[in-house]
Formats: sequence, C-alpha cells, structure tokens
Amino acid sequence: MTSYSFLQHYWCFLVSLLGALLVFLLFVQGANSMVRSLGYTEEGRRLIINSTGRKWELTFTTLVTFGGAFFASFPLFYSTSFGGAYWLWMAILFTFVLQAVSYEFQNKLGNILGPKTFQWFLIINGLVGPLLLGGAVATFFEGSNFIIAKDNLIDAESFTPIISRWANASHGLDALLNPWVLVFGLAVMFLARVLGTLYIINNVDDEDIRSRASVRLIGAAVPFLILFVAYLVHLLLKDGYAYNDEGVIYMEPYKYLDNFITLWPLTILFLVGVVMVLFAIGKTVVSKDYIKGIWPAGIGVVLVVLPLLLMSAWNHTAYYPSTADLQSSLTIVNSCSSEFTLRTMAIVSLLIPFVLAYIVYAWYAIDKKKLTKEEIEKDHAY
Repeated sequence: MTSYSFLQHYWCFLVSLLGALLVFLLFVQGANSMVRSLGYTEEGRRLIINSTGRKWELTFTTLVTFGGAFFASFPLFYSTSFGGAYWLWMAILFTFVLQAVSYEFQNKLGNILGPKTFQWFLIINGLVGPLLLGGAVATFFEGSNFIIAKDNLIDAESFTPIISRWANASHGLDALLNPWVLVFGLAVMFLARVLGTLYIINNVDDEDIRSRASVRLIGAAVPFLILFVAYLVHLLLKDGYAYNDEGVIYMEPYKYLDNFITLWPLTILFLVGVVMVLFAIGKTVVSKDYIKGIWPAGIGVVLVVLPLLLMSAWNHTAYYPSTADLQSSLTIVNSCSSEFTLRTMAIVSLLIPFVLAYIVYAWYAIDKKKLTKEEIEKDHAY
C-alpha cells in the first residue's frame, strides 16, 4: 500500500514531467518566431509553417494536460494561480489561440486580413508564449503575491468558498516586474528558438533554409546560455522557501543549492541534460551534415527541466511561495488532493506509457519523409 506522501511526490513528478515535455514542445513556438528570418521567400515561409503545423496540436494539448493534471492533483495551486493570476494565464492562452487561428485561416479563401497578418500572429505566439510561460515557471522560485485564507471555509460568520486571493489588482502581471522572472522567461524564449532551429534543420529538406538556420542557431544559443547560467547562479545563491514537519514555512539560506546537493540523483540528470543540449548545439554548428540535433537537445531539455521543477517542490520546499504572506506559500502537502483522489488517479496514470508510445509512433509516421516544396503543393498545406 503506497503512502500519502509517496502519492504526493509521485504526482509532483508527473506534473513536472508534463512541464518538461511542454518546454521541449515549445520548438513549435521557437520556429514560428523566426518564420520570416528563416524563410526569406513566401515559399520558404510556407515550408516552415507547414513543418510546425504538423506538431502544434501536441504543444497545445500538453499545455492543457499540464493544467488539468495540476488541477486534479494540486487543486489549491490551480485555484490560486489560474484563478488569481488570471491576467498572466489569459495572456498565455490568448497567444496560443492566435496560433490555432493562424494555422487554419491564413490561406483560406475569403481571408481579408491576408496571410502576412496571420504569420505575424504566429511570430507573436512564438515570442510572447514562451516568455510568459517561462515567467510563470520562475514564480515557483521567486514567489507570487497571493494570500490563502482556509479559515473562510470553517468560520460560520464569514463563510465563503473563496480561500485564495491576489494581494493586488495586477493579477499575475506584477511577476514581470521582477527582473529575475524576466531573465528566466527570456531564457525559455531563446531556448524555444534554439529547439525550433534544430527542428527545422531536421524536418525541412531545403538547403537554403538549413544554411540560414545554422547561423540563427548561434544567435539564439548564445543569449540562452548567458541568461540560463545567470539565473542558475542566482538560484543557487538565493534564500529559498522551506517548511518543517509541522508545515511552518520559513526562509532558508541557499535552499536550492541544498536541494541540488541532497537530491543528487536529480542533479546528475540535470548535468547530463545540460551536456546533451550543448552537444546538440555544438555539433550542429560545427558539422554541416548533422541534422539530428533536435533529438539530443530535446531529451536534454526534458532532463534539465524535470529536475529543476522537482527541486522547487521536493525536499521540504514550498513550490509556490507567497511574497505577500509567507505562511500562505503552497507545498505538495498543504495544496494536494485527498489520498483517495491521488490513489485513484495513480491507477489511471498507468496508461500514460501507452499514450506516449502512440505519440512516438504517430510522430515517426508523420516524419518518415522530410518536408519539401513539392510536398506542400500536393498534400494538405497550411
């Protein structure tokens, strides 16, 4: 019989894994953000859009599944973040709606806005989407401005079902005033451009686009590495949000450095992932014939992001700190669903490997043949 604590850590792992897969799938946004610089001609731009158009549903579906898994396993986080910081999440979802509309309507008959308008919508999604998602993730370490009042449920005189509220009127947008949130958000944005470039090099069989992509790869990789290293150093040196066995939240010096040391198997995965990403970037830049960089980079990104997210929650760490009221900070203990709910969902989660196997097979079937100019003229094209 599994313990309640194990189930809390298990679901934290699954949600973090979904988050790591989502960051990898942001290659769609990264490639779209460079659609006009990679494709100088209209034909070249259509090649890039049709390449990412085959995968954009995976990113959107993973984003929705990530939110759904959070809601089911840690409902207090869902109600606090998605319900309180709704301007931030609405901005994220709006950019993804722009993406979906742009794919379907840019070349439809009767499009009075013209294809270029929808291409710019894709570029906006490619830049703003990863930036805001990265900013939202950064709040797991930097904190957000909310207050939890569970007494509202038990106080007969002031009973109200609302137990969490934002402490100001910005409803999440205030996070962007924190420079470290912006640093992490920009790092995710440039990482998406790195992944998008590697994906296009692998998926599009066009020498002109591939040669231009190699140059763009350097332009995305350098700022990503600078921003990521800067934030990592900041994270290891900053005070972190810890809690004791009684659930009392307190500030602990070098908390995240301690997590990297204590949770050393995760640190090893993190370092392996870093090496894989650097290998993919380096070999693609050095070798003109190497086009498979998206795979070591993609696996590496998952191996980096998964431990990083777990470091924000495991080892008695508050994964959603409150800067307005320290004791309102959320942990995997005080924000999770009931033991019965977590146990029931854990049984359903055993189907996940079969779903992943289907996704891998479908991806392989779609990509057996590289995308060419001739193919988008014959088959369904965006």
